[in-house]
Amino acid sequence: MAKTPVIAIVDDDEGVRASLASLVRSLGYEADAYESGLDFLRNAPGDDPACMITDVQMPVITGDELQAQLNAAGRRFPIIFMTAFPSESVRQRVMAAGAHCYLDKPSSGDEIIRCLEEALAGHAP
Repeated sequence: MAKTPVIAIVDDDEGVRASLASLVRSLGYEADAYESGLDFLRNAPGDDPACMITDVQMPVITGDELQAQLNAAGRRFPIIFMTAFPSESVRQRVMAAGAHCYLDKPSSGDEIIRCLEEALAGHAP
């Protein structure tokens, strides 16, 4: 039996974490929520998630810094970035480093679902 994909949600805004986790669960996936990149690095289970949805602007470790640390450790899985402060330079950097999507906040549920399903389709176990 196939394992249910786990989606890691990393955002310092509790409301965003809760709404994304609810959306992810409504699609039949598991959602693990983390309040920061540091929280993810310290507390995530040993298995990498099937996909990560992360904010860009967060204290201590930004989303793009988290991506860089994961890449440096050889941990590669699809990452969907969301930001209320879009920047073309950040978008180019994270996409060049392997991000799957770069979305502005707020994003529609349909847009998030599309990115998530595309990411998971291209990242079969």
